[in-house]
Amino acid sequence: QVQLVESGGGLVQAGASLRLSCAASGRTFSSYAMGWFRQAPGKEREFVAIIYWSSTGTYYADSVKGRFTISRDARKNTVYLQMNSLKPEDTAVYYCAAADGPVYGSSRRKLDEYDYWGQGTQVTVSS
Repeated sequence: QVQLVESGGGLVQAGASLRLSCAASGRTFSSYAMGWFRQAPGKEREFVAIIYWSSTGTYYADSVKGRFTISRDARKNTVYLQMNSLKPEDTAVYYCAAADGPVYGSSRRKLDEYDYWGQGTQVTVSS
């Protein structure tokens, strides 16, 4: 079993930056991929970014490409989401997720490809 705990959310103005953290505990998960998703009020949860634990390869949603950076610290079992140039449309609850098996191509965006989820952290960007 893997437990995921997000932190780092908050209220910021447009153009500001935030860094979210996702601390993982439980089973060793060096083979997992870790992803960030977000859910705005009244909308479905959507894919934001993914990092492959062993290769550190990354992939981003078009809406955040060039502004957000996902990274991981293997020693701390922690994944980060550095968010720069935040926009009001980035307002959402942000969730991290871990996948037991390979997630590539279109599978990266599918919620049911991920086996573990955190409780979420609120990010609010004011205009």
